[in-house]
Amino acid sequence: MERLLGITMGCPVGIGPEIILRFFADRPAIQGYAPVVLGDIGVLRYTAATLKLPGTVVPWEPEGRLRPGTIPVCNLSSLPCRDLLWGRPDALTGRAMAGYIEAAVGMAQRGVLAGIVTCPITKKALNLAGFPFPGHTEMLADLSGAKGYLMMMAGSRLRVALVTIHEPLRRVPDLVTRESVTACIRITARALRGDFALMHPRIAVAALNPHAGEQGMFGLEEQEIIGPAVSECAGEGAISGPWPPDTLFHRAAAGEFDAVVAMYHDQGLIPFKLLHFKDGVNVTLGLPLVRTSVDHGTAYDIAGKGRADCTSLAAAFSLAAEIAGNRTQRES
Repeated sequence: MERLLGITMGCPVGIGPEIILRFFADRPAIQGYAPVVLGDIGVLRYTAATLKLPGTVVPWEPEGRLRPGTIPVCNLSSLPCRDLLWGRPDALTGRAMAGYIEAAVGMAQRGVLAGIVTCPITKKALNLAGFPFPGHTEMLADLSGAKGYLMMMAGSRLRVALVTIHEPLRRVPDLVTRESVTACIRITARALRGDFALMHPRIAVAALNPHAGEQGMFGLEEQEIIGPAVSECAGEGAISGPWPPDTLFHRAAAGEFDAVVAMYHDQGLIPFKLLHFKDGVNVTLGLPLVRTSVDHGTAYDIAGKGRADCTSLAAAFSLAAEIAGNRTQRES
């Protein structure tokens, strides 16, 4: 019997429902894994009817098999579909999308799901509903009890792990410490060996300052923090750096490295999304469960207009299956 990967619906008034419907219509065959949606049957049916999308939305049957042309849904909310406004999240939709995440983690912990694939949420509605998390990653870490975790963006040409994520730029230098850089390198190396089955990972560490500090002329972080962290992690694989960021990503995209450790959000995500704007995947490393996600937001400006693209969701599902399979093989 196929193992299950849970797809959380994300924000009910964002593009999550639409990309799920499009994903099922175009879903590639992935041997051994089947999807089940954790969300709202009513919202998905309403979206399908409104946008004239194919597929029959049905209640999930735990012991049943996925029938062609159907979208199985573990129904976790009963939102007033006709009263919802596309692109207008509130506390009610925030509570619903948080519930999908909570249920998914619980099912993964019980072994019902082999992994979780998440559609986009909005941090504002999450907070309005009483959840104090800045995003998916932190909420999943709290629910699963993870201590050391981080965000990686993964694509066929580039993988980028982040030392700091959603922080004001003026705070970044204070958060780039020897401990935080060392932890990021080690978590990345473990994930590359285990989840990505790369036994000898090649990891390049980006500098914080232009020209890698130019021997101290433009900053000392490379000499005092990042360089020592790289040396400390020498036993984790082929770890090198700190490299000047303006040339590093070109080298990584050309295949010289398996992953780049970037110091802050935009340093890593600008080059990543230049290459993988449609097919990038957000992976949370360091969790006791498999979690991948689309690498885009709720796209409220196009929600309900029939223009959303499911390419990133398809890539996220495929990568979740790959990671789940690698973990199973490693544990057997």
